[in-house]
Amino acid sequence: MVTRLLYLTRHAEQDLSELNGSTAGEPDTGLSERGRQQATLLGERLRGRRFAAVHHGPLRRAAQTAELIAKSLPDVPVYETELAGDHLPHDTDPTGLPPAYATFLAQFSAAQRVDGPQVTAAAVRRFAGPATGATAGDEPVRELVVTHTFLIGWLVRHALDAPEQRWLGLNSHNAGLTVIRYGPSGPPNLIAVNDVAHLPVELRGTGLPPDYLV
Repeated sequence: MVTRLLYLTRHAEQDLSELNGSTAGEPDTGLSERGRQQATLLGERLRGRRFAAVHHGPLRRAAQTAELIAKSLPDVPVYETELAGDHLPHDTDPTGLPPAYATFLAQFSAAQRVDGPQVTAAAVRRFAGPATGATAGDEPVRELVVTHTFLIGWLVRHALDAPEQRWLGLNSHNAGLTVIRYGPSGPPNLIAVNDVAHLPVELRGTGLPPDYLV
């Protein structure tokens, strides 16, 4: 086993104008013009690093973000996977949580409470650990996962061995960069969280609560 450097990013800003007149269910929106700029700049930030793969969820905003990033990473394979999709990561008991969290959790169906944690557990098994199939002395294996804020929050919580309910309230910038190091020994290292150094001020803070100040 060798070190895995897991790069995580939330999809870039979605085009909210596409939500007008949308039907019930998960809206599968693409990127806004600002989102396309965010994704392109993140790709430029990552240019020159050796990646084994780029993985992205099946929703359009994740796929389009990965496509734009990959333009700066020639010859790096890009894979779509449900493991990077937008799922409820944990069937969290709302008892004792602030009312806003309890209201948020109540919107998920019984099926989502079962299926989401199962997919998330599979994502942890796939991505959250040292890379296998390599030999000691090899350089770290870098993988980029273009996903959604829930999975990023869960993987950060997992890396810190924090209580399961602490995935709640971990918000990710659109196109922000989180990096976790998984070595062959010892606990995971949280290298960076919500790093937006590649984005100018006017492109930061999207996807965060409205009272956030850049």
